[in-house]
Amino acid sequence: MSEFALIRTHFARLGAERGDVVLGVGDDCALLRVPPDQELAVSIDTLVAGVHFLADVDPRALGHKCLAVGLSDLAAMGATPAWATLALTLPAEDPAWLGAFAAGFDALARAHGVALVGGDTTRGPLSIAVQVHGLVPAGQAIRRSGARPRDLVCVSGTLGDAGLALRGLLAGEAVADFPRARLERPTPRLALGLALRGLATAMIDISDGLLADLGHILEESAVRAGTPGGYHGPATPGITGGLRAGAPGPQPLGAEIRLADLPLSPSLRAHLAGTPDWALPLASGDDYELCFTLPPDQVASLAALSERLDCPLTPIGRILAGTEGEGEGETATRVICRCPDGSTWTPPRTGFNHFPDPAPDPAPAPDPSPNPSPSPSPEPKPEPGPGLAP
Repeated sequence: MSEFALIRTHFARLGAERGDVVLGVGDDCALLRVPPDQELAVSIDTLVAGVHFLADVDPRALGHKCLAVGLSDLAAMGATPAWATLALTLPAEDPAWLGAFAAGFDALARAHGVALVGGDTTRGPLSIAVQVHGLVPAGQAIRRSGARPRDLVCVSGTLGDAGLALRGLLAGEAVADFPRARLERPTPRLALGLALRGLATAMIDISDGLLADLGHILEESAVRAGTPGGYHGPATPGITGGLRAGAPGPQPLGAEIRLADLPLSPSLRAHLAGTPDWALPLASGDDYELCFTLPPDQVASLAALSERLDCPLTPIGRILAGTEGEGEGETATRVICRCPDGSTWTPPRTGFNHFPDPAPDPAPAPDPSPNPSPSPSPEPKPEPGPGLAP
């Protein structure tokens, strides 16, 4: 099957039909109609075999997940999904695999009104890039940059299930249905994202791990607090555009998380009963839940919202000003993990990072000779290029 026959067969009519698609799959560009009172929210994610998913994953589940992770980004901004593009790199043309993959993508796209409007196919190691486009009323998107001291830190759903499932699969163990579904078929919290517009002061989806992603909220909110115009969260009555004039400079922020309040599934609770492996709910990633901050006077709205959406919503901590928590480590963009007994737990890592900082080189051993002679400079080694091992 040729490349263009492959596109016509599997991808030409994927997803929902929308009246705002002037021209979809089949031309050099898609033509899309954006309403004048809306802002366009755009995000892209790439999933690579062996990095983001196992090579033997069910292709229908993979089709679901590659779209779900992008929809989760739209949820975190309070956007309504509209369109998607798909770039698919395949090692070989496999009609059965492609049919299942397309079916998984299509089912989730139709469920959320998403039209596939273009993309690309090529041959190579299996990887999938999906760009999603959503619409949000002008000025109402929820950013990462609006958290303030004393805000509540809240999360949706349960944490750590995907990490538990991945650990089991890598170990060759049987994995229960619930955590496996959380890994392979995450649920984008789109309805929650829409409901939190005007309530949440900041929000992010948990993809790399709660500690890492909450750290992004702290960092961005600290920067925004120190810029001219100050706070950039939702509009506040009596304050034009939600802005606070005259912020004096970067305002360090931290957070305190109560480990006893983390929302955990029965599977994860059973695992933690045997070992205090808090890194699973805090840093394993792939949760695709929403982490958001909320003014303390809005806590009563959480229960009603949770019931209306049939989605657990849990306050797990609070935002700290830069001077709070001193004596327990750096407070700027630092998260304090508070154990039930009041002690603190230090995580071995905060989340997934494709390009972690390299470990520092060990200090050279001292030369034992009293009068070391200079040694000739070594010849420079060539830098490793693509495909070369260092």
